[in-house]
Amino acid sequence: MRLGNLARAIFCMLGNRHTEGERSSMTLLELLGLLRKHLALVIALPVICAIVTAAVAWGFMANTYTASTSLYILTKTSTSTDSISNSDLSASQMLTNDVASLVKSDRIKTEAAKALGLSGLSGYSISVDSSTTTRVITLKVTGTDPDGAAQVANQIASTTDKIAQSVMDIQSVNVIDTATAPEKASGPNRIMYTGVAFLAGLFVAIAIVVLMDMINTRVRNEDEIAELTGLTVIGRVPAMKEGR
Repeated sequence: MRLGNLARAIFCMLGNRHTEGERSSMTLLELLGLLRKHLALVIALPVICAIVTAAVAWGFMANTYTASTSLYILTKTSTSTDSISNSDLSASQMLTNDVASLVKSDRIKTEAAKALGLSGLSGYSISVDSSTTTRVITLKVTGTDPDGAAQVANQIASTTDKIAQSVMDIQSVNVIDTATAPEKASGPNRIMYTGVAFLAGLFVAIAIVVLMDMINTRVRNEDEIAELTGLTVIGRVPAMKEGR
């Protein structure tokens, strides 16, 4: 269940309680009282979730590295003048978007992997960013090997240049910045994972506390007696210990 749906479910439970078939609202003070009564659970569950997630993230999840390269799309011009019309700019931008889609195609990946002597690029994540106002696209390749990520990015750029010229009305795809092996890891975001696990554990702990209170139908104080019977409590008789 996503955190947003879980949070909405908890708030729905907080807004409605059932005691002997009657509905009554839970106030914030009552909720705080419940949480204080089960403080050990409210603290322990989020901490355990965070510790387990952190252990998995730091102990078993490998670092990932992202290498990026910038490509400039040089289109063929049909006019002999130096002036560029709006239609030419629109056509160039459309071609740029087409090249951005071409970069992620199976043909590009297959030929790039073949050129590198690899069976495939399944171990790498490829993303392409293109602006609607320029002819520059940014290619990013993420993998567990920094040198491999840079090699794949450069090879994809080279392969894109060859294939784009053969299938599109493009003069060339020029490399602006050659990809280099990154020195620092780009992921995974272990701190974010740990924080999300802590919040998820907190939501689950609150949900458990509220559910336990909803299931418990015993009359626990004079306020609940007054609510159930509609009568006013006029006195209390303290429990007396039997003397010896």
